[in-house]
Amino acid sequence: MQQRMTNLSIDLETYSDVDLTKCGVYRYSESPNFEILLFGYSVDGGPARTVDIASGEEIPRTLLEAIVDETVTKWAFNASFERICLSRWMQRRHPDIFQGYKENDAALSGFLSPSSWRCTLVWSAYNGLPLSLKGVGQVLRLEDQKLAEGSRLLRYFCMPCTPTAANGGRTRNLPSHDAEKWSLFKLYNIRDVDVEASIQKRLAHYPVPDFVWDEYHLDQKINDRGIALDSDLVQNAIRFDSISKQELTASLKDLTALQNPNSVAQLKTWLSMHGVEAQTLGKKAVASLIKEAPEEIQDVLALRLKLAKSSVSKYQAMERTACSDGRARGMFFFYGARTGRWSGRAIQLQNLRQNHIPDLDSARNLVLCGDYSALEILYDDVPDTLSQLIRTAFVPRPGYKFVVSDFSAIEARVLSYLAGEQWRLDVFESNGDIYCASASKMFKVPVEKHGINGHLRQKGKIAELALGYGGGVGALTAMGALEMGLMEDELKPLVDAWRIANPNIVRFWWKVDAAVKEAVKKHTSTRVGQLQFSCMKGMLFIALPSGRRLAYVKPRIGTNKFDGESVTYEGIGATKRWERIDTYGPKLVENIVQATSRDILCYAMKSLRDKKIVMHIHDELVIEADDSDTLEAISSLMGKTPPWAEGLVLRADGYECPYYQKD
Repeated sequence: MQQRMTNLSIDLETYSDVDLTKCGVYRYSESPNFEILLFGYSVDGGPARTVDIASGEEIPRTLLEAIVDETVTKWAFNASFERICLSRWMQRRHPDIFQGYKENDAALSGFLSPSSWRCTLVWSAYNGLPLSLKGVGQVLRLEDQKLAEGSRLLRYFCMPCTPTAANGGRTRNLPSHDAEKWSLFKLYNIRDVDVEASIQKRLAHYPVPDFVWDEYHLDQKINDRGIALDSDLVQNAIRFDSISKQELTASLKDLTALQNPNSVAQLKTWLSMHGVEAQTLGKKAVASLIKEAPEEIQDVLALRLKLAKSSVSKYQAMERTACSDGRARGMFFFYGARTGRWSGRAIQLQNLRQNHIPDLDSARNLVLCGDYSALEILYDDVPDTLSQLIRTAFVPRPGYKFVVSDFSAIEARVLSYLAGEQWRLDVFESNGDIYCASASKMFKVPVEKHGINGHLRQKGKIAELALGYGGGVGALTAMGALEMGLMEDELKPLVDAWRIANPNIVRFWWKVDAAVKEAVKKHTSTRVGQLQFSCMKGMLFIALPSGRRLAYVKPRIGTNKFDGESVTYEGIGATKRWERIDTYGPKLVENIVQATSRDILCYAMKSLRDKKIVMHIHDELVIEADDSDTLEAISSLMGKTPPWAEGLVLRADGYECPYYQKD
């Protein structure tokens, strides 16, 4: 009797005329010209094989049935790619076998449920490894390595080619055009399956907890659902931006007589000839120059500043990403950061411009109805107005509304909770203003917002934002303290006052520092409060209150830039390359606090998983809600403290809106 299949490892090679890197896998696989070329697979750890679909071979029915079988675990590296591609392909080629989500949600109907899928990329990221198959193979020094020729073969077979006389004017390379390359491509496909299997074997001692896989499945569902875009607003914003750019460039040409006033080199030369030396023409530098420059130069710099505010890239990303049903999908990359936080894709929702236009609805309606002349008359700065309207391009489906709810001061609460800084916890318990309370504690006077000593609140705020993770004068400066009106000679006393006011947080930094050093030196386990630090088999782990672990590869005791003792580990550094990085207590505390804040958001997302979550940005959830969903009910669920964080006081507030905006 044949043993029942339990695991299926998959690696696909595909073709589409849509640019995957610019448009994402949802648009890529939606193209009528999308195809699966090779289906590499391994059943229950058996030998890797490939099905040459491009040459007419068929995927065995047993494998197709396994893909929709919830009891068979499907594995792939960056599994969302394989799952979405197979969703599109099976709907077209095998609609009789395809099965999607069981719930009644039209936005999800075209996709295989992620509930039986696992991702080797997530497994690697959970253990602090690179986010590429090649990178993981190199760091783990696997015997099976990704073939170096892969990139060249992918460009040849998986992307459109430029028609030339030499290739007969074709726009695509088929297996028949180079049999030798095709044979090598099939080997490449099989090798990738083998590399993924090797990663799984190597990481077997460092499994991903089931509750993290549950978070991954919820993430995939949110990506599959996507978020609706107002296509008319997007199209008109792109058109308005083009008109505005032409007008601003023409005005700049008239003022400077330059052939190309958009050229940084030409404009810097022109400014120099008029007595203004500019090292750079970045936004901050230009804004600073305007304050000192003669009036005629100010006009030129103001135009340059308006041109620099061009917001068209976000709208263009929306246009590229939107699927045929008008929804943008695949905006979130699960475990994109060391802390487990998400990173953004395509539109990059994590850095949307805030809106401060008082009559937001009026400005939006002018763009929506295509009235550029009225927008230009009523709003002096068209690029800035378009930039502030970016959020409003996200809309709920007809008959629904957005409910937006976010945590109040989540990182400050978590830091205070983990460090045991009781006076801060008391402030949160009483729904107090942490900025006022911090200023009051630092300066030993009562501080009230818009009241007694209210001018000190700003100092409390900048200190809270900059100093929680060991930051000093440099952190205050980077946070914009000088631009906010503080004087340079105030910065060091501000740092000292904040640290004196928060002794338990300062002690917490150095307790973590000492515990990590001891764990690495002695290859043992240490504890600080609810945190456990352990060093074993070439890995440093920090166990968080949630039960999740942060991982640091190949930790050692080294020397930092100040010639002091520090812990170093291997990871992706500032150069975006794999390198040795040094760390210390306050930086590790930042990782711990941000990771714990992320776990609290995940807990809220699970509490609200039956709602239609369409976006999450940092500490904020956006839900596509019907009339039965109230802000109070959603915020109440979101603000519920996880059982593993007893004593932590959370608060979630929000608002309802007909399109996304910052309240």
